[in-house]
Amino acid sequence: MTALPHVSADPEPAPGEGVAPSSEVRAPRRGGMAWRHFGDARSTLMAPQLLLLQVAHPVVGAGVADHSNFRAEPWPRLIRTLLSLSTVVYGGQRAATAEARRLIHVHAGMKGTDSAGRRYHALNPEAYHWVHATLVKGPVDAQRLFGKGMTDQDLEEYYREMRDVGRVWGLKDHHLPPDWAAFSAYYDDMVDHRLEHNRSVQDVLDELAHPAKPVAWLPNPLWRPVAQLAAHYALLVTVGALPPRLRDRLHLTWSRRQERALRRFARLVRLLMLLVPPPLRISGTLAIAYWATHRPGTEPAARRPLGAW
Repeated sequence: MTALPHVSADPEPAPGEGVAPSSEVRAPRRGGMAWRHFGDARSTLMAPQLLLLQVAHPVVGAGVADHSNFRAEPWPRLIRTLLSLSTVVYGGQRAATAEARRLIHVHAGMKGTDSAGRRYHALNPEAYHWVHATLVKGPVDAQRLFGKGMTDQDLEEYYREMRDVGRVWGLKDHHLPPDWAAFSAYYDDMVDHRLEHNRSVQDVLDELAHPAKPVAWLPNPLWRPVAQLAAHYALLVTVGALPPRLRDRLHLTWSRRQERALRRFARLVRLLMLLVPPPLRISGTLAIAYWATHRPGTEPAARRPLGAW
C-alpha cells in the first residue's frame, strides 16, 4: 500500500491478526475485472490523486510526514509502491500473500502523535481500509473519465475481487462494505467528514507542481520541459477529478477553463486507447509484477506465472 498510518487506539484487531488462510482469501484471478482494470494504463493517470486522497486523511498524512521519505526520494518511493501493488494484484496467490505479510510487518512499528496531539498507528483498521478504498475507486474513476465506464454488473464483479484484495492485505469482512452501493456510501462519507488539508497534502501538491528529477545525472535543460508538461497534466487530472467539496476543503481552485482542458485531455486519452488492444493496456503493470516476483532475491516458491491459481 502507498501510505497507511492512522489514528488513536482502536480496540479492534489490527490488519494481519488472524488473517484467513490463503485458500480462503483469494488474490485476483487472471482475466477478471480487477485484473483487467486495476493496472490499465489509464488507471496510472489517477495515481497522484490516490496519493493525495490517502494523505488527506488527518493521521495518514501525519504518519507519512513522520515515517516516509517521500519528500526526499519521491521516485524510489513510487517505484517501491508500484512493485508492491503489482505484486498483490497480479503476482499470484503466494506472492500476494507474502507481500501482504511484508507490508504488515513494515508498518507494525509506525506510530506516533500528530500535530493535533492525536495518537496514530499504521495498522489501525480504519486507515488501512481508507488506503484500500482509494485503490478500489481509482480505476473506476479512470474508466469513467478516460473510457466508457463500467456497467453495474462489471462494477459489482470488480468490487468483489477488490474486496478480496482487501482481505489479502489483512482487512476483516466487517471492515469491508458488502457491495458497491455500500462502498460508495462509505467512500462519500469519508470524503465528507474525514479528509482535510495537512502538511503531507501540501507536500504532494508541491511535488506534482515541481517534479523532482528521476535520476540525478539527467541535465536540467532536458528535464525542465518534460517536468513542466508532466506537472500540468498531473495537476489537471488530480485536482479536476476530486469531488468539488473536497477541492474547496483543500484550498484548490478550479475554473471552467481548467474543466475544458481536462475534458480535451480525456478525449485525447480515449482516442489513443482505442488504438491499444485491451491486453496491451495492462502490459506495463504485468511487466512490473513479473519483475517484482521473479527478480533475484524473491521467494522461489512465489516465482510462478502471473495470476492467482
